[in-house]
Amino acid sequence: MGRWERALDAAGVQDPGLRADYGRQREQVTRYKREVTLAAGLLLPDRTVPHVIAAAAFMHRTDTLLDSGPLAQRRAASARWQREVTESLAAGRTDDPELRPLLNSVGAHPALRERVLDFLAAADADLDFTGFATEAEYQAYVDGYSLPGFMVVAGLLGPAGDQAVFRAACRTYIDGAQRLDFVNDLAEDLAEGRLTVPEQTLREHGVTRADLEQARDLPAVRTLLGDLLDRADRTLAEGRAVSELVPPAHRPMVRCLLGVDELISAAARADLGALLRRSASPAKAAALRLLGREYLRARRLRG
Repeated sequence: MGRWERALDAAGVQDPGLRADYGRQREQVTRYKREVTLAAGLLLPDRTVPHVIAAAAFMHRTDTLLDSGPLAQRRAASARWQREVTESLAAGRTDDPELRPLLNSVGAHPALRERVLDFLAAADADLDFTGFATEAEYQAYVDGYSLPGFMVVAGLLGPAGDQAVFRAACRTYIDGAQRLDFVNDLAEDLAEGRLTVPEQTLREHGVTRADLEQARDLPAVRTLLGDLLDRADRTLAEGRAVSELVPPAHRPMVRCLLGVDELISAAARADLGALLRRSASPAKAAALRLLGREYLRARRLRG
């Protein structure tokens, strides 16, 4: 019996059709984020893995609907999806194989229901996003969209019962992680007409949108990018407390996520000017060392 089959057994997923649904979602997540399925399978307890996969697949499906096609088409698709998910959660059943794993995982983790509904309620914030005038608008985006989205998966890894303290730590973490993503994905976002650096911050550094769009590798632009990475790193360092708030069995996975952020930041700093043309990727050798270290820790925890 393979690791995935053992995970389904441990999670109580016995129905053949439902196991197949979970399997398809695992394939979907592997196609767009192979590192997630790899890390989850190696670092998390078997019983948790299928539920994390279902939550990640739901996030991917939602993000795809929000990102694909003209705005009117995306808005209509998002509204249909929100209605289908909400009605399925209310009924406790669905005929959609894309939603059956999510509903089963909600049954195993009832708090996931509210996480999903919170994120759906926030989804239109990304549809309407065109940029930030001020840092305050960026922080409102983190509260209104980034945090609810992060909590869909993170809530499965957090402590049982009241997660207020854990959520506050997640808010700090996702502030830094979102800023890092925005800096690292700057070229891709600009190509899609999205400027994710607040206009206020551009003015403070004497940089224009055209400087970024035309990939002008100027000293002021490099200073801007470096300062944004500095701010992301400081916030991520504060957010590391999140790893001590999850159950011990989930800490290897959380530490791995935090470590990947550090590797991405280091790769971005290695060539700031390149961020104007492409995203930075963590060094493969360093990422494998990180995964291997946390895998050994996870094995020791399992005895």
